[in-house]
Amino acid sequence: MTEREAFAALQAENARLVALLESHGIGWRTPPAAATQAVLTAPAPAPVPAPPGLRLSMDEKVALFRRLFRGRTDVYPVRWEGKTSGKSGYAPACANEWRAGVCDKPRIKCGDCSRRLLVPLSDSVIYDHLAGKQTVGVYPLLEDDRCYFLAVDFDEADWQQDAQAFMQSCNELGVTTALEISRSGRGAHAWVFFAGRVSARDARRLGTAIISHTCARTRQLRLASYDRLFPNQDTMPKGGFGNLIALPLQKHPRESGCSVFVDAARRSVGVSRLDPAHGAARHRTDHRSRHRRCPPTGRDVPNFALRAT
Repeated sequence: MTEREAFAALQAENARLVALLESHGIGWRTPPAAATQAVLTAPAPAPVPAPPGLRLSMDEKVALFRRLFRGRTDVYPVRWEGKTSGKSGYAPACANEWRAGVCDKPRIKCGDCSRRLLVPLSDSVIYDHLAGKQTVGVYPLLEDDRCYFLAVDFDEADWQQDAQAFMQSCNELGVTTALEISRSGRGAHAWVFFAGRVSARDARRLGTAIISHTCARTRQLRLASYDRLFPNQDTMPKGGFGNLIALPLQKHPRESGCSVFVDAARRSVGVSRLDPAHGAARHRTDHRSRHRRCPPTGRDVPNFALRAT
């Protein structure tokens, strides 16, 4: 491929990405200043204090968290750890789990159990998650094959450099993205929040397009640490819930600088300005003034400092 042909191919890919962004009302014009020279190295500096006007009550924190990380509410996964095996994982929360005479684990798997009684997500579940009483996740793929957010998982290998390159692409394209350091501290999740439900297929196409743009911009064949997208499927698998993603801001990892959102200098930051309600308000304003142009998907990223009681 000649240099002219390579340039033409890059222009075509960029046009496809712009069309996909605009079809979902995501602003893509280059911001006036690039501010994503991320320095994702430990140790992390002290957290950035939340502005006085953004301090929230406990109920407001839980409500905001639930608005941001919206998925299925009729079921949620809870993390378990084997006391002797050291293994860990997630399973759908069940009201009959380990109930004598009802639960037949481990002889019968949860997915095959006729007595499984799924527990719906509630404010108290989220509070317990943030307070460190349990660790839960969310199933992002809704029953109608839509979703409220897209998350891009970077794991192991060169995750710091790859996450930085991805965030820089998002900044250049005007796609507001929040970067979370994973629970282990050896990876990251890049979150894109939508103002409303979007097709999971389109959300995943958006993620794939940004990754392709990043590879083209950095002249890499692939991002080695890129693992997967959440939602992980375009449509709901038969008899399942789709892949889960662990919810951020887990108390105990948070105390070690993990499971938190960070800025370009690896400082822990609040997410109170990521409220989708702000995005919705801007959408109405922009819809009136720019017709089909809509705002970025979210805003910044809550400084959820909960005290266990």
